[in-house]
Amino acid sequence: MKINFMPKTTLGKWSLGLIVVMPILFIVGISFTSSLYKSVSSGNTILEDIVKRPALALTMLAAFVSGILAFIMGGIAVIRQKEKSIFVFISTIIGFFVLLWCFAEILFPH
Repeated sequence: MKINFMPKTTLGKWSLGLIVVMPILFIVGISFTSSLYKSVSSGNTILEDIVKRPALALTMLAAFVSGILAFIMGGIAVIRQKEKSIFVFISTIIGFFVLLWCFAEILFPH
């Protein structure tokens, strides 16, 4: 069995690309907190936050969606298309932790 670093399948490449985009979106979203929306208070819900601070909220939501999609696409690539790329395994694991974090936030809000 040969294990590669770079993905060979289209879904594997998408998984890797989405997991690379995720931290970039997080960094952009965090920069909006201190620059664009410094004096704007956050909303109590996601919808309220989208209305008050749309660029910040939508950028962060896009980052989470990117991580979750990386998990889904990586999982499909590994299971159905027999992808054996280390980077796809790593992106799938990271995406799984993003999904787990989202479920934890829904089940145990603070």
